[in-house]
Amino acid sequence: MLALFSFLTVEVVLIGAVFTVSLLLFFYLTRVVFVAHSAQFDDWGFQQADKLRAFWSWLTPVARFVTFFASFPFLALAGILGPVVLRWRGHKREALEVFLAVLGASLFNQLLKTHYHRSRPSSALVFQPGLSFPSGHAMIGMALYGCLAWLLWRHRRHPVWAGLLVLWAVLIGFTRVYLHVHYPTDVLAGFAAGLLWLILLRTALRLWWREGKELGIEN
Repeated sequence: MLALFSFLTVEVVLIGAVFTVSLLLFFYLTRVVFVAHSAQFDDWGFQQADKLRAFWSWLTPVARFVTFFASFPFLALAGILGPVVLRWRGHKREALEVFLAVLGASLFNQLLKTHYHRSRPSSALVFQPGLSFPSGHAMIGMALYGCLAWLLWRHRRHPVWAGLLVLWAVLIGFTRVYLHVHYPTDVLAGFAAGLLWLILLRTALRLWWREGKELGIEN
């Protein structure tokens, strides 16, 4: 019991720290972009991406391939097919969590984009409709792959695979900068907002399931 209590305390502290850092980062980026109107970090990020493209031109098709895995068609398929497979295999709660991670992040992202209403970079290498802040690929991708990483860590104890999933989400975000379809600040804000949504969702579901268990209701 002592070991379990210690683990839960560390878990809560870590999640709280990630939530706080993500919230502060998102708030800071909104100040940089919409109050200070500073483009210094965005310009620097694009310069680094341009250097990579000039040195390794073969990275462009790779970036287009990687970025697909957080595109709307893929996320729509993963957000529906993934939960169906999980539920079919008897993981009812995990299926609900993945579904809400994708759906909620998508709706939250559109709400934020509409509120901030930032136009996309004019130097985009591929056409991308819609608004820019925060990046949907970065935000929803972090929500999806972060949720899967969390489930792997909690249920299967696969830290390597969980870490790779998070790195994959980060790589997808970087492709948005490489392709100039998002400013670097858009991507960082997307990562932060995705983590915020994921933590809020996980906390709400745990409270709901705990309350249902105490009341004798199967959720």
